[in-house]
Amino acid sequence: MFRRRPPLPPFPAGGLLVGGAVRDWLRGVAPKDFDWVVPDPAAAARAMAAVLGGSAFALDEERGYWRVHLPGGVQHDLVPRPADVTDDLLRRDFTVNALAVTGEGRVLDPAGGRADLRARRLRMVSAANLRSDPLRAWRAARLETTLGFRLEADTEAEVRRVAAALADGTLSPPAPERVRDELHALLTHPGAAHGVLRLEALDLLALSVPELREGIGLEQGGFHHLDVFHHGVEALHQLLARRPDAPLPLRWATLLHDVGKPRARTVDPETGRTHFYGHDKLGAALAAQRLGRLKLPGDDVRHVSRLIEAHMVPLPAGDREARRFVHRRRDLLPDLLSVMLADREAARGPSSNAASRHAYARAMNRVLEALEEQPAPPPPLLSGREVMALLGLPPGPRVGAALRAVNEAAALGEVRDAAGARAFVQTWAQTTTDQNTDGEA
Repeated sequence: MFRRRPPLPPFPAGGLLVGGAVRDWLRGVAPKDFDWVVPDPAAAARAMAAVLGGSAFALDEERGYWRVHLPGGVQHDLVPRPADVTDDLLRRDFTVNALAVTGEGRVLDPAGGRADLRARRLRMVSAANLRSDPLRAWRAARLETTLGFRLEADTEAEVRRVAAALADGTLSPPAPERVRDELHALLTHPGAAHGVLRLEALDLLALSVPELREGIGLEQGGFHHLDVFHHGVEALHQLLARRPDAPLPLRWATLLHDVGKPRARTVDPETGRTHFYGHDKLGAALAAQRLGRLKLPGDDVRHVSRLIEAHMVPLPAGDREARRFVHRRRDLLPDLLSVMLADREAARGPSSNAASRHAYARAMNRVLEALEEQPAPPPPLLSGREVMALLGLPPGPRVGAALRAVNEAAALGEVRDAAGARAFVQTWAQTTTDQNTDGEA
């Protein structure tokens, strides 16, 4: 059933390997994270680092927690060995994690985890253990997804009870950073889309990203054959089918790209047609707010927000427009195209047809070709000081507008040198001044 077991690293003196590393080893999967219980964590960590060629450092000197980092991202955590190893194992979350192995290869299995491994079953050690750390409810959804196991019925029911207790305030919620880490472990798996559906089925999505749930049952029509929520999940699936190495911000942006639709929804009283005007900007704001609460890095939040805000931008119809598209959104590419394609492929409703999909693919190719031709913006031909001197302007927004205009002209190939840039700026200044004057008249 499982692959051949990989070799284990040398055991620290008097140490036991415990938890998920044992689970993976028994499944024939080489662990990357090892948890050890040892009599002397500091000495064991230093000795392990010396033998394996890593670095050892204290995580918590007061409690005696140590870590060893090895090349390739392998990590070993070492903590003091408890007086009663069996009791310690029985305080863990799931039976498949309540395992230990000795240096002689003897497996300690007080909760029946090996049978659950063979049955590909995820079963709690006890309801009290799940409630002692409610984050374990999210871990259930994550392990189901990443291990390909199925929650045992009583465990699934208890996970829902934990979710209900969190929702009504009976249980205190885990820290947002811990929830984020579980969500990220789920989202980085190839089956992330299924994992999101399991979060909803276990009543955990409302405690994680409640804005997503607002799209359940909200029909869209047109190109779409799914409601808003399931369209976002399908878009994530489509993204990972094409970009299995997609970074986390791109996964978030794809899942959340239509999160603004429920609140932007309007119905035309004359035609009865549903519209979602402005859902891109509203969705960008909602995503930024939610991901900020989950404590994602600021740069990632901004990237997600900008991708969502831009995902409705029309694709170019010609080569010149493609160059303009690349110039204006270069720092979002190619991620923006990935979101747009996943969105398109997740729709596939009655209005979709081969001709429209072919036209969409051609427009995307124009952008990719323009990006390949000009992978970096051309160097600026004029500085802000030169623009101010040329137009007799003080520092201000108009100087920035002039620089943006001339830089775009250079990217489009309309301006090639400083002399041409100066002539362009002077014409631009006259034209925009005339337009402003006409508007005032």
